[in-house]
Amino acid sequence: MDIRAYKVFLSLAQTLHFGRTAGQSDLSPSAVSRHLQRLEANVGQVLIERDNRQVQLTPAGRHFLEYAQEAVENWQKIRSDLDVKTAKLTGEVSVFGSVTASYSMLSKILPSMRDKHPGIEIKLRTGDQAEALERVVEGVDDSAIIAVPSKLPRKLSCLPLRRTPLRLIGPTTPSPLTSTLNEYLKTGEEPDWTQLPVVLAERGLARTRFLKRMKALNCEPRIYAQVAGHEAVVSMVSLGFGVAVVPTLVVEHSPFRETVRVLPYMDDLKAFELGLCAHEERLNDPLLNAFWNCAADSYPQA
Repeated sequence: MDIRAYKVFLSLAQTLHFGRTAGQSDLSPSAVSRHLQRLEANVGQVLIERDNRQVQLTPAGRHFLEYAQEAVENWQKIRSDLDVKTAKLTGEVSVFGSVTASYSMLSKILPSMRDKHPGIEIKLRTGDQAEALERVVEGVDDSAIIAVPSKLPRKLSCLPLRRTPLRLIGPTTPSPLTSTLNEYLKTGEEPDWTQLPVVLAERGLARTRFLKRMKALNCEPRIYAQVAGHEAVVSMVSLGFGVAVVPTLVVEHSPFRETVRVLPYMDDLKAFELGLCAHEERLNDPLLNAFWNCAADSYPQA
C-alpha cells in the first residue's frame, strides 16, 4: 500500500488544484502527478480528470475517495497501536488552522506536547479559517482549530478553547473613508450602511453574522471587496478600502493592528467560539488523543 499516494489523492480531491496539493504535501506539482498516475495504474481507473480549465473527480474517483479515507485512517491506527505497544508514542498529527489561530493558540499547546510526547510531530497546515471544518469532515486533516458553528456536523467532536469578540473595524490611515468615519464619530450619528464600503471574507461566520445584521436593518451593504481569510480582510481595512467585521483575536495579532481601530457599532454581535475539532472515531488514535488531551490541559477554563 502506497499510503503517501493515498494522502496525496485525498488532498487533491479536496483542493482540486495540483499546485495547492503540492504545497500541502511538500512535493512538486510533477511529483503529485506521478503519485496520482501510479495510483490510477494500480486501481485501473482514471480517478481525476484534468484539463486547462478544471480538475475534478471522476465517478470512479468519488467511489475511491471513501476507500482512501478509510485506508489512511486504518493505517494510522495500526501504526499508532504498534507504536504504543513497542515504544513511546511516535508519529504525526496534522492540524489545520488560520495563521492567527495557529500561532496564537498552538503556541500554548505545543510546549506541553513537546514535553509529554516528544515523539509526536505536529504537521501544521494553514489557510482560510472557513475551510477548517470541511478539511476535518473530508479527512484531509486529523484536526483543526475552527470557529464553532451553531450546529456541528454529526460524528464530529469539538473541544472548546476560547472565545473572541466579533467587532467592526475601520482604518486610521489618511483616506476618504477615515474622514467619513471621523465625522460619524464626532457627531455620534449612526453610519449610513448603504454608503460605507465594506470588505467581506468570502466565507465563514463573520460574513454570515454581518450580512444577517444588515438584513435586520433592511440595508443593502456596499461591498467593496471579498477576500479569503480574516488576515486579508484586516489588511484591506488598514489600507482604507472599507470597514469589516472580524474576530478581535485577528486584530490583536495582525501586523496592521496600529492602522485599524475598533468602531463603536455592532458591538453586540455574537462572539466567536474557537475550538479544536476532530472525528469522534479518530480520537481512538493514541496520537490524536494525546494532542487532544494536551489541548484540553492547556485551556482548562474554556
